[in-house]
Amino acid sequence: MTTESDARDELIDLAADFYDQFADGSIPEMTLPTRTKTNIEYDTESGVWTYGDRTSTRSANSVRGARKLLKAAYTIEFLADQLDEGRSSTLRELYYLSESWDNDEAQFNSQDESNDLVEDLEIVTGVTREDFHMRPEESGATLMGPLLIREQTRRGEREIHCQEDVGTGGYQIPNNPDMIEFLDDDIDFALAVETGGMRDRLVENGFDEAYNCLVIHLKGQPARATRRITKRVHDELDVPIAVFADGDPWSYRIYGSVAYGSIKSAHLSKYLATPEAQFVGIQPEDIVEYDLPSDPLADSDVNALESELEDPRFQTDYWEEQIELQLDIGKKSEQQSLASRGLDFVTDTYLPERLDAMGVI
Repeated sequence: MTTESDARDELIDLAADFYDQFADGSIPEMTLPTRTKTNIEYDTESGVWTYGDRTSTRSANSVRGARKLLKAAYTIEFLADQLDEGRSSTLRELYYLSESWDNDEAQFNSQDESNDLVEDLEIVTGVTREDFHMRPEESGATLMGPLLIREQTRRGEREIHCQEDVGTGGYQIPNNPDMIEFLDDDIDFALAVETGGMRDRLVENGFDEAYNCLVIHLKGQPARATRRITKRVHDELDVPIAVFADGDPWSYRIYGSVAYGSIKSAHLSKYLATPEAQFVGIQPEDIVEYDLPSDPLADSDVNALESELEDPRFQTDYWEEQIELQLDIGKKSEQQSLASRGLDFVTDTYLPERLDAMGVI
């Protein structure tokens, strides 16, 4: 685990490197991997997205480059001071905070710009934004299941059982899940669920208790904290991970971000991705087999599916068969469409049969 002191040292070392370049009479610069789609590679050995060998240089030899390094220097100072003071802030606050900096040229033009700079600092220092005490707005993702944890609060440490000590909403995943200690568990597998409605159905039906299942609510495209704790559950507790999502190309990408990482956070794939995660459904073949209520594929859906056929993450016999079937039937379905067979169908029939066939239970 990276300590506050370690994170601050990495930032100070980066600032010192800028100073040393000045002192040597060199034009200051910062080199980092080129963050474009053409420089993202699928590492077949690790099963995740990684950056390629191409790099780009932020140099003060142009006005634009000088502005970027100036903004980096101001941000480094802010983050170092924040760590010194034991405080934290959100990415949104950093964007607005820059308006108070004494140099107008250091202010951010948009939150995307400040977000990208924080990611640059992650890449160059090898320290995550969570260890810089930077957090996004709350994602609201939760855990529900037989897991006992210890977390650090403002009043000291406390132990929480994610089934017995929480309400029906579950335990909310904190911004930095590495601060959580796993104490004990009775988990046979974890089920990462895309939608809140399906998560509530599983909890109401007692699926977590009946199958010793840790239900992880992804809340759509999962936040980094959600992906991180999913990976920790798999790696540290040695339990299988299954992803339960809608039957459309965008939900397949949600699965892909859990299993293989995302292009945007390729520098953190080994920290966030769980290549062993399996996809439960909704499968295109489920739409046919169960005659599920569905919607026709839009042109954007078709384009996305055809793109996934070229995506190395989905170039397996299973995914090629499912995607080609979906293109053939021209339909997509949501998780909640299983309710057409009754409110208990998903927990009594669909999930047990699918998970058994996959070897999860």
